[in-house]
Amino acid sequence: MRLIINIPAYNEEGVVGETIVKIKESFKADFYAQKGAVITEKLIQVVDDGSTDATAQVAKKAGADIVVSYKPNRRLAYSFKQAVESSLINGADLMVNIDADGQFNPNDIPQLLTPILDGNVDMVIANRFGEIAAKNIPWVRKSLNKFAARVIGFFLGYKTNDLTCGFRAHNRETLLRLNLTNVHFTYTQETIIDAIGKNLKLAWVPIEVTYFDNREAKITKSLWKFVNNSTKIILKAVRDVRPMKFFGIPGLFLIFLALISLVIFLFNYLAEFQITPYRNYLIFGIATFLVGLQLVVFALIADMIKSSRQLTEELMYQWKKDKFDNKK
Repeated sequence: MRLIINIPAYNEEGVVGETIVKIKESFKADFYAQKGAVITEKLIQVVDDGSTDATAQVAKKAGADIVVSYKPNRRLAYSFKQAVESSLINGADLMVNIDADGQFNPNDIPQLLTPILDGNVDMVIANRFGEIAAKNIPWVRKSLNKFAARVIGFFLGYKTNDLTCGFRAHNRETLLRLNLTNVHFTYTQETIIDAIGKNLKLAWVPIEVTYFDNREAKITKSLWKFVNNSTKIILKAVRDVRPMKFFGIPGLFLIFLALISLVIFLFNYLAEFQITPYRNYLIFGIATFLVGLQLVVFALIADMIKSSRQLTEELMYQWKKDKFDNKK
């Protein structure tokens, strides 16, 4: 069984070498002589996302087994897509994604791998907001993450925790089934929603992480831009995965409001046989009913599109399986 530790990196020449060394040191843990003994090969892969410094050279010098480089910088989602493809090409049975900056502890990798090796789940995400709270994480970032997790969990009918943590483990089935449609921002939320929509089993494992006070965020330089981009990604992903809930629940709610408004109108009209004093109830009821009905129709159409997309993705899965399994 082959494990690939993937490190996405953009202008990380100052820290990527040290991170690689720490990962290599973590391979000496008892885990790899016990439960992890089934992992016979452990490789380190660095995806250099268009760095303008010597990130790729430093990674190779530090002992990275695979270095994927391209120009220009294309952001984290594209980097993850390249990481998945390269991992499959290189025969990965397991892929762990960990940041280059060293804020995550490589010694926590076995905690992410264990549930997968036990055969219980397909994908494990590190949870920074569970029993072990992340230190120095901005309050706003933490609150927004928890709120988004609750909303997504409601629509998907699946308990979700940390949505934006990039420290996560995947089995080969997950790597083959994930399909990113957004390659311009981050991949973290979309891949979780996509995996749940494909009935893959997910788990969150609490880990300890301390954020560096002087560390410049590569993705969240602007909180407003991050929230805006993340919201668009989440809405599009949930729309595609649970269209009946996404359109149907608001549609049925509006129809319910319309019926209440029309009942109030009829009650007053039948008592006085006058329309004018109560016409606002009538207008509101009709308008709301039409909008609600339109949303229900959208839900039915989107559900048909979802069925068509599922067939297409199943064909893509079989194609990727044949393509990459031949390379193993």
